[in-house]
Amino acid sequence: YTCGLYITGRAHVNRHKQMGANMEHNSSIYREYLRILEQELVPAFGCTEPIAIAYAAALAAQTLGERPDRLLVEASGNIIKNVKSVIVPNTGGMKGIQAAAAAGVVSGRPEDKLELLEGLTEEQRGEIRDYLQTADIRIQKAGGCRTFDLTVTVWAGNREARVRIADSHTNVVLVEKNGEILRTAGTDEEGSQAEAISSLSMEGIVDFALTARLDDVKQVLDLQIEYNMAIAEEGMKHAYGANVGKVLLAAYGDDVKIRARAKAAAGSDARMNGCELPVVINSGSGNQGITVSVPVIEYARELGSGEEQLYRALLISNLTAIHLKEGIGRLSAYCGAVSAGTGAGAGIAYLLGGGYEEIIHTVVNTLANVSGIVCDGAKASCAAKIASAVDAGILGYYMYRNGQEFVDGDGIVKKGVESTIANVARLGRDGMRDTDREILDIMIG
Repeated sequence: YTCGLYITGRAHVNRHKQMGANMEHNSSIYREYLRILEQELVPAFGCTEPIAIAYAAALAAQTLGERPDRLLVEASGNIIKNVKSVIVPNTGGMKGIQAAAAAGVVSGRPEDKLELLEGLTEEQRGEIRDYLQTADIRIQKAGGCRTFDLTVTVWAGNREARVRIADSHTNVVLVEKNGEILRTAGTDEEGSQAEAISSLSMEGIVDFALTARLDDVKQVLDLQIEYNMAIAEEGMKHAYGANVGKVLLAAYGDDVKIRARAKAAAGSDARMNGCELPVVINSGSGNQGITVSVPVIEYARELGSGEEQLYRALLISNLTAIHLKEGIGRLSAYCGAVSAGTGAGAGIAYLLGGGYEEIIHTVVNTLANVSGIVCDGAKASCAAKIASAVDAGILGYYMYRNGQEFVDGDGIVKKGVESTIANVARLGRDGMRDTDREILDIMIG
């Protein structure tokens, strides 16, 4: 990827000094931020909830040591909601929990985690169809209050294996075979992740983004640029879902403010409707990974920004979205596209010359606008919600640039960016619990 000329020399250094960048590269907080990026920005092949089911089923079958003839999938309501309407990738258009579980068993590659379905062959797709006809695969809503809770139990005759994943898509907390516990509780990696994310703040994010050594972040960001732009372009070229990206360009023109929305929406058009391309995710979501990256990349191309500017803008965008999601949780009735669109707006604000004040006011203005969008599962309309969230992020920046902002007392907005973020987290985590239950009842009864 080449955007144009770098900002180099004294002008680049002075800009960062004016924005207060001073994080030390050998500090613990710097290392934590790097760890967050490494753990949150990972490749996934297909919508992450059905892939998590496939992963759990594959690991359970591997633990059993043979192909099971019975499966029980116990999933929290949010997982059920997100799997109901989305195509399981590389299955020939199959949807649903049974298809995801069967695909995982047939794949036999739990070591590939969120990419385990990428290598399915045509012969294996036929095996999945046959397996769905012969295996007894049942679904049950998981008890408890975790929004992300998944247990897959498999049987072959009287032999049994069980795998439980909780809180995030690959966090295996239990592996059991014939009543013997082989693995329990979270991993050290997962505990470190939770501790690291709790250290995020907008001040720290901007500081890190402006001082990070590019060699420390280049690999993960290059993969995000490559994968997420590829699926966005695929969505613009071919027909997927409701073709929201194409509609935006046809209706509103080719201005960068439209292209940024359209290409992000097109990536979701493709991802939600069977495109067999991987995505680098953000906060456990491919749609959010697309939303935080594609609009920023599109603006960088339009502005002739250099690679360094693009990398730093992507750091702001990615980490802002992760920060906004940490208080809400992985899954909620609160649409994750809002957090990602807010992050994109913050990254675009930086590319357009904004400093810390412009970035945080973009965040507040965006959250005041679209925090009411609800999540009713993964499906074609996610693309439209992404377009709305990115539009709000861009508007949030232009509002502040034109001397306009939402202030303390405007609804959920409170003085200070972190206070507003905390209010939004409370809204998404606590206030929308009943909304979540109603959405699930409406969708599946």
